[in-house]
Amino acid sequence: MVIINNYSEFEALLGKEIGTSAWHTITQQQINQFAEATLDHQWIHVDEERAKNEGPFGATIAHGYLTVSLLPFFWHQIADVQNLKMEINYSIDNIKFAQPVKVNSQVRLIAKLASIVNLRGITKAAIGVTMEIEGEKKPAYTGEVVFLYHFKD
Repeated sequence: MVIINNYSEFEALLGKEIGTSAWHTITQQQINQFAEATLDHQWIHVDEERAKNEGPFGATIAHGYLTVSLLPFFWHQIADVQNLKMEINYSIDNIKFAQPVKVNSQVRLIAKLASIVNLRGITKAAIGVTMEIEGEKKPAYTGEVVFLYHFKD
């Protein structure tokens, strides 16, 4: 895990891979709970029997937005940004889904600092993200997540 205490420490990572999270298994329970929370009960996600017999993937798949919602979980395994007054999720940009995540797949995140700007004392950091699926050539998605960090000093 990388520890970041201020803008200059963050800026030193520009263009570099910051790190890789641990693997996380996407379970049917997690998919079902996400479906309940978002009211998205499409059969490809929640009907195991139908997905197995009629679906193109032979199993249920995670909602794309479920995998995106895991960004903060994975990011906090990669970087510990300290000395903060506040951290704000600013945007998620250019997410491109390349492959569905089947139930019981393991996924992890690779993060790279794509850009960083000092906005009058607030750090705007764009993190390039790739969600890998264990054993697959293509990632689940690629894109950028942008955070605003207000450091104490």
